[in-house]
Amino acid sequence: MFVTPAFAQTATGDAMGASGFLIQIVPFVLIFVIMYFLLIRPQQRRASEHKEMIKNLRRGDTVVMSGGLIGKIVKVVDDGELVLDVGEGGGKMQVRVARGMVQDLRTKGEPVKDAG
Repeated sequence: MFVTPAFAQTATGDAMGASGFLIQIVPFVLIFVIMYFLLIRPQQRRASEHKEMIKNLRRGDTVVMSGGLIGKIVKVVDDGELVLDVGEGGGKMQVRVARGMVQDLRTKGEPVKDAG
């Protein structure tokens, strides 16, 4: 009825040693490799594409902000800020926004020539 210590022990004892350890590690390594190719790598690629898109913003581009605001870039203030025209029909409603909050580039526009 009770299992004696002799039956509870494995027959090989410590004979498997390192190979048994490797067999136990293989599933964890496979899970990490799958996670890398399915999750981590695409996310890094998207982040680098977004960074490149933000770096190449210029006057005349139509952008979508992370809050849903859509506007045309009127002026690039510095590396961190933009001025957007969000007025409809040529209205002069301008908003100053952080460059990093640009989520999407709708259309690449031709830069507007200065009037002066």
